Amino acid sequence: MDRLTPEQRRKNMQAIKNRDSKIEVKLRKELWKKGLRYRKNVKGVFGHPDIAFIKRKVAIFCDSEFWHGYDWANTKSGIKTRREFWIPKIEKNIKRDEVVNKTLENDGWIVLRFWGKEIENNLQTCVETIEKAVKEKK
Repeated sequence: MDRLTPEQRRKNMQAIKNRDSKIEVKLRKELWKKGLRYRKNVKGVFGHPDIAFIKRKVAIFCDSEFWHGYDWANTKSGIKTRREFWIPKIEKNIKRDEVVNKTLENDGWIVLRFWGKEIENNLQTCVETIEKAVKEKK
C-alpha cells in the first residue's frame, strides 16, 4: 500500500525531471570543460538523446537506474507497491531503449548509455569513452 495520499504521490511524480537531471548536468559540465560542444535533448534525433554530437553521429543517454531497469532481474522483485503498474512500465522502457539503440545504430550513430551510478562514480571514464567515440567518427 502506498504511504502517500494520491495528491502527494501526484505532486511527487510531477517533480521528477525528464531532462537536466543531476547526472546529465554533471556529465555535460565535464564535457564542456574538455572543449566538447554538443546539443542537448535533441528532438530531431530518434529517441531524443540527452546529449548528441550531431555531425559526428554520437548519441548519449544518461539512464537512471529505476526508470531504465538497472539489474532488472534482481530489482524487479524489490518493487513492493503497485507492481501491476511499475513492472510493465519499466519493462516497456527497457524495450524502448533497445529499439532506440538499434534504430540509431542502423542509421550510423554510435549510441552510448551510462547509468547514473556510473556517471556519479566514474565520471572521467564516461568522458573518456565519449571523447574516444567523437574522435572515432571524425
